[in-house]
Amino acid sequence: MTGRNLLVIMSDEHQARAMGCAGHPFVQTPNLDALAARGVRFADAYTPSPICVPARASFATGRYVHRTRLWDNATPYDGAIPGWGHALQGAGVPVESIGKLHYRSEEDPAGFDVEHIPMNVVGGHGMVWASIRKEDERVTQDSRMLGDYIGPGTSKYTEYDAEVTRRTGDWLSDRARSEDDRPWCLYVGLVAPHFPLIVPQEFYDLYPLDSLPPAKLHPRDGHPRHPWVEKQNAMMDSEAKFHDEAERLRAMASYYGLTSWLDHNIGQILAALEAAGLVQDTTVVYTSDHGDNVGARGLWGKSNLYQESVAVPLIMAGPGVAPGICNTPVSLLDLSATIPAHFGLDFACDGAPLPAIADAPEDSDRTVFSEYHAAGSVSGAFMLRKGRWKLNYYIGFESELFDLVADPEESVNLAPDPAHAATLCALEEELRQIVDPEVVNAQAFADQEALVRRYGGRDAALRLGAPGATPPPNVAQ
Repeated sequence: MTGRNLLVIMSDEHQARAMGCAGHPFVQTPNLDALAARGVRFADAYTPSPICVPARASFATGRYVHRTRLWDNATPYDGAIPGWGHALQGAGVPVESIGKLHYRSEEDPAGFDVEHIPMNVVGGHGMVWASIRKEDERVTQDSRMLGDYIGPGTSKYTEYDAEVTRRTGDWLSDRARSEDDRPWCLYVGLVAPHFPLIVPQEFYDLYPLDSLPPAKLHPRDGHPRHPWVEKQNAMMDSEAKFHDEAERLRAMASYYGLTSWLDHNIGQILAALEAAGLVQDTTVVYTSDHGDNVGARGLWGKSNLYQESVAVPLIMAGPGVAPGICNTPVSLLDLSATIPAHFGLDFACDGAPLPAIADAPEDSDRTVFSEYHAAGSVSGAFMLRKGRWKLNYYIGFESELFDLVADPEESVNLAPDPAHAATLCALEEELRQIVDPEVVNAQAFADQEALVRRYGGRDAALRLGAPGATPPPNVAQ
């Protein structure tokens, strides 16, 4: 038996490791831990692209980014490519959303019967300025991506999350009282722990500055960054914009505080589900669109292929879900496949349903793929995870190869080592079975250059889009 209903909760920028149930040494996520304890946690889950809009477009459609050709935060999903929501609508399954989507417009047929207080890209076009990626044409950002102020307090984002949480509780209560007994799907989009790094005081106080660990693999400690990563980071370089070390620590405390704030809101939603009498009838899935570096390698935000950025939390719980940990690598595209499959519907996509993966014998050699063609990248970047190995393939730069069993922190790049030449070659061959990196890189640049021309050229494009965090819609408090 499985839950008739499906509740999917997606946060924004939640690092996969930043949960107690994932073994983090100090992050406090009691509600997610409890959800994982009664369900299955997918310990090796990945985003199809480590940036918001392409990741969410791929999740909506179940297709790789190079198949959607929605490359960056200026190419939002508009419903033109059928997704899992359309599959549900076609079968008469009620499907609604509450909160962040990061699609193009509320008016688009994006696969929801109703979109409650949706957050979408600015102006229906998003960050057009970030589509200018050629190194000799792009500009660096003077403003600080993480926000002018970092520390305790409230922001438009925390206010928005509180309202999304409240409306979700009301929706569940109303649904329980409804005479419509059809199984339903509700998608809930929360924004924490995405910057701005401002968090309610009680959650900030959970992480005293003197208790925080040193930065991992920081360049100031003698750890050089990969040249592609160095160039990508140079466009915004949040680390260089901290006023002092104390502010950097406040940023870390705020990020982890926002993670606990997110957990608090998920607890509120799960309590509302129970109060409505729907727990025994509902499968719950929690995940995020991508991770966050949180200072590792001197990097903040996402936008690269390291585990902090490209791995995501993924938990599924409900009737018929056997508790445990699934170590088979999976992707958000597998969650895309899961949603229509939950309602017995066929859906052609690049993933497979999660219950089937969890119930099958563990397959550590299952291949997972991700790619990045967005803000700051001077060329395309492609990740292949297979078994213990992880390949980061960069157009125009040397690859990286990591042994995630012996080196889970990705501290030693094995690609230059002749002893691993055969492994590197085999992984690159497998990558090319999924994608032709050079062809896709050229296609992404061509599409983005055409986009910039449609908006009037480089100077016009530089004025289009938010400089950092997408503003939320106005919500009635």
